Amino acid sequence: MRPIYLERHESDKNLHRFYRLHVTPGLFGDWALVREWGRVGSPGTVRKDWFASEDEAIAAGEALRVNKEKNGYRTV
Repeated sequence: MRPIYLERHESDKNLHRFYRLHVTPGLFGDWALVREWGRVGSPGTVRKDWFASEDEAIAAGEALRVNKEKNGYRTV
């Protein structure tokens, strides 16, 4: 999975958010879906969710991407 970067802008509400997703291997044969989110231009919050296989991590990332796009985020 190549990294995915999404942004959401609502100028009238002064809302400028980003969401970044990527999959990376772990040390013990596991895989992590790394998520980072926050306000554009500032450091974000990072969370790693661990999966047994790369395919599971990619599927979880795609599900999150679809959900974020439904909520107004767009791929940059």
